[in-house]
Amino acid sequence: MAQSGSAGSTTLDPIMVGSEDLPLHCPTNSTPVWDMHPRVFLDIVDTGSAQCPYCGAKYQLKPGVSAGHGH
Repeated sequence: MAQSGSAGSTTLDPIMVGSEDLPLHCPTNSTPVWDMHPRVFLDIVDTGSAQCPYCGAKYQLKPGVSAGHGH
């Protein structure tokens, strides 16, 4: 996952999400163990963006990304 920050990061830039990252959950697989909270799945497909209710991390779909069936 290409990111501009990690889950729990205070950066203002959203974490960019590709089709390989769907279904989206926070924390992501690349989040350091020390920065973990309970896993929550985020619905990003309909709006193109989502924010984690635990840590406030912001996620945005990369341009041109569409979810196939089952996502």
